[in-house]
Amino acid sequence: MAIKIIDQMKKLTFAISMASLLASAALFLQGCGENKKGPEEKVKYVIPDSLLRTLVIDTVRKCPLVNAIKLTGMVDFNQDKQVNIFSLVSGNVQDIKVQLGDYVTAGQVLAVVKSSEMAGYSNSLVVAETNVTATKKQLEASNDLYKSGLASILDVTTAQVNYDQAVSQLETAKRILKINGNSINGDYIIKSPISGFIVQKNVTNNTSVRADNGTNLFTISDLKEVWVQANVYEANVEKVHIGDNVEVRILSAPDSVFKGKVDKILNVLDPISKVIKVRVVLQNPDYILKPQMYASVMVSNSGGTESLCVPSKSLVYENSRYYVLMYHGKGDADITPVEVLNTLGDITYLSSGVHEGDRIVASIALQIYSELNN
Repeated sequence: MAIKIIDQMKKLTFAISMASLLASAALFLQGCGENKKGPEEKVKYVIPDSLLRTLVIDTVRKCPLVNAIKLTGMVDFNQDKQVNIFSLVSGNVQDIKVQLGDYVTAGQVLAVVKSSEMAGYSNSLVVAETNVTATKKQLEASNDLYKSGLASILDVTTAQVNYDQAVSQLETAKRILKINGNSINGDYIIKSPISGFIVQKNVTNNTSVRADNGTNLFTISDLKEVWVQANVYEANVEKVHIGDNVEVRILSAPDSVFKGKVDKILNVLDPISKVIKVRVVLQNPDYILKPQMYASVMVSNSGGTESLCVPSKSLVYENSRYYVLMYHGKGDADITPVEVLNTLGDITYLSSGVHEGDRIVASIALQIYSELNN
């Protein structure tokens, strides 16, 4: 009986050992099967239909190659439409009616100068008028005496000469007074000769002025047209020509572009900064451009050749290289490196990487580029 129990226990132990061995073998085989599957393959990004409906696809084309150079500059007054106002007489400034930045019209009174010179001009006018009256009476009396035989022709001639001289002196006094404002109460009236803005004011009430002083009292400029003076370094002088197209931007209005042409190149090189001034005349109807504002000036001209061009917003810049996204249809796009020749506003010129007629992604290029890289 004991021998049978021992045999059954041996058989049970053997069965448990075999079961454990089979389970281990099954786990081993399962592990081997998983290793044979290997890593999942990477799936290429396809632009989804929801994004395709809003995507802009453009075509590589040939454009006239435009050479462009970016310069720094400053807004300045149009000196052809600027007036410096001086006092023609000495005196004391009173009753200033305008301030710096005010808009004035032609003929508007700016200030009054109390002047002894003006009083002298008024006195000269009165004296000249009195002489004319006196010499006229003398001439009439001489004529009457001559007709009566009591005066000679020489007396009449002398009276006529005196009268003519008195009339000439009166005309001179009137002209002098008119040049100086035509005021007979000793005031010199300073008036604006043109319409524009007070851009300089170098005088205050009770300031004494002299006619021989070289400092102007006011400067008035019509800011409807301004100059932009741009700096061209010596190495770039040959790249700028009279008549070249110009685009000007300023910090206070970054979304505005002011277009004009190179009007003049000053052929004088600054000995310190080594730059030549280039002048651009710009219309300024809304007075957005103000003197002394810094400006970014883009000068461009056509070189007479053509180059492949794409929209500037279609380019992606990463790792010191430019890329475009070549579109093959049905959401399929590839990253393609390109070589950039020049960028002018919304257009970029390419030298290699694409061909005429290629289709490229021209909107949200950076977003799609990131997805393709991932």
